Amino acid sequence: MMTRAIEVRNLTKKFGSFTSVDQISFDVRTGEIFGFLGSNGAGKSTTIRMLCGLLQPTAGAAVVAGVDVVKYPERVKSKIGYMSQRFSLYEDLTVRENIQFWGGVYGLSRQEIKARLAPVLEFANLAGQEDRLTRDLSGGWKQRLALGCAILHQPQIVFLDEPTGGVDPLSRRHFWERINQLSDAGTTVFVTTHFLDEAEYCHNIQLIHAGKIIAGGSPQTLKTEFIQNTMLEVECEPLIDALQLLESQTWILETSLFGTYLHLTVEDADLATTKIKKLLSENAIKLHRMEPILPSLEDVFIHVVS
Repeated sequence: MMTRAIEVRNLTKKFGSFTSVDQISFDVRTGEIFGFLGSNGAGKSTTIRMLCGLLQPTAGAAVVAGVDVVKYPERVKSKIGYMSQRFSLYEDLTVRENIQFWGGVYGLSRQEIKARLAPVLEFANLAGQEDRLTRDLSGGWKQRLALGCAILHQPQIVFLDEPTGGVDPLSRRHFWERINQLSDAGTTVFVTTHFLDEAEYCHNIQLIHAGKIIAGGSPQTLKTEFIQNTMLEVECEPLIDALQLLESQTWILETSLFGTYLHLTVEDADLATTKIKKLLSENAIKLHRMEPILPSLEDVFIHVVS
């Protein structure tokens, strides 16, 4: 049986009359990649700051790495690594100097910092770049450096708040390779993101919306539990005309725009396919492609929220 790295019970945060986080509860198992997903403003960053001991909860309980963060927020900081949503390293320092600085912040001795410098550079794929100014690094390299600094003191748990925001897709993939390395080595990774495709990399997921937990489980569990009917992907034009037309059909359970396609949830795929083809043809909408697909986590999120 896996131990719990994080236990959260009825955690709440209010700012005046506004409730940012509303009585949320969940567990995070040791060594897993835990995805905390939701749109901007859903309460993700507020939650992560409470769990890191940076923000006092209004109510509820949270235990992180065996520490009650409500009662003893300072005690948890040596056991965790934290990478904030905004890039927080010093742009006018070199890569090496940033690592040395954060090693001091985490209470490491000069000898410990020196011993861990090379492994951190290798982990972040920045070996040979240690004397470059941080401001001269690309966005993806900066994110990897920030992650390297967050794990310098070998924490039990790493909190990553929107770590791949503002970087290109290839850099995002490389960053997630490093997250998997941490998990494989036994580090618990708590990551917030609004990129729902990234959630496929997580072992366990909680979806948060308007401060409340609305669903949770593994990616596969969420897909099978919340979308039990058939989903069709439709490529046609004009797209918006088709969207408005199909939304008005009561026999189509759900209709959503998904990039340049439509995703439709129906009970009987064969019957629905015949009816949709006829309907589009009668309304001068050109159908390019229509086929059953497996739902994505974005489909799940849209389904649960709507």
